[in-house]
Formats: sequence, C-alpha cells, structure tokens
Amino acid sequence: MEYGLSLGSNLGNRLATLQTTRDRIAQLSGVSNVETSAIYETAPVGVRPEYKDLAFLNAVLIVTATLSPDAMSTAVHAIEDDLGRVRTEDRFAPRPIDIDILYAGDTMMDDEDLTLPHPRWAERRFVAQPLADVRPDLVFPGDQKSVREVLDSLPLEPKVSRFASDW
Repeated sequence: MEYGLSLGSNLGNRLATLQTTRDRIAQLSGVSNVETSAIYETAPVGVRPEYKDLAFLNAVLIVTATLSPDAMSTAVHAIEDDLGRVRTEDRFAPRPIDIDILYAGDTMMDDEDLTLPHPRWAERRFVAQPLADVRPDLVFPGDQKSVREVLDSLPLEPKVSRFASDW
C-alpha cells in the first residue's frame, strides 16, 4: 500500500532530523520505494507567541509498505519518540520531529488514534506544496480535487519557501 507521510521539524538541527527520519522510515520492515519531496521552510501555524520564530522544515515522503495503517502509525510514533518528541497538552509546541500519515492507499478511517486521510492536510500549504512535488495528480479518497488543485486554492500566506531540493 502506498503511504504519504508529512514530516516537520522546528527544533535542533532540523535538516539532520528530517534526514534521520527519512532513513529510519526507509529501514522499517516492509517499507520500500521511498520517494522524497523537496524540503520547504515555513513559519509555524497556530503556535503560542513565544514559538513564532521557530520556523519549520517540512517535507513529504511517499513509501510503499506492507504495514497496516495502525502498524505504520505505531512505527512512526516510535521514531518520533526515539528522536526526542515529547507530547504535551500543547499540540503545536515546538518539536524535533512530527510525522503525520496523510493517506494510506484508498483507506478511509476515523478512530480515536488515526483518521485517514488526514483531516487537515488540504488546509495547509506546508503539506500541500511538498505533496504536490511528488503526487500532484493524486485525489484523496473521498475528495474531488487533486493535490495540485488544492494547492492552487490555498492562500499564499503563511509563505512556504523551498529550502533544499536534494536531501
């Protein structure tokens, strides 16, 4: 099954963390064919004022995996934990790594631990831009518009700037 994974980092060596995350995901049992978007830098969205200067680096990975969506979720949460992510009441607190499953093939699910497709991906330029790099024509299950069409409909702010093409 094909998975789209969104990566974000705004603490520590952000680029090194994204590279390590990519490598750790590629090493998961049952994962193959890792494709990467460019990396983009963006201002944090929805954060408290004291975090407004901690810009994120964001990227998307496309992987093929034999893992179920729940198993993939467990695996990426373990990677987040290993790389120093601390979960707090503040969902938008700075973090060394955030990994979101955007989609898992044609799977549609909504339970307390995982909702697929990701419910807010189409509101976020920092997700839609890197996803459009690798899957511009993809239409998510239950949606009408392609990733490119969604990206084109989003406001230009907060700005998303290309940080690195090859990583």
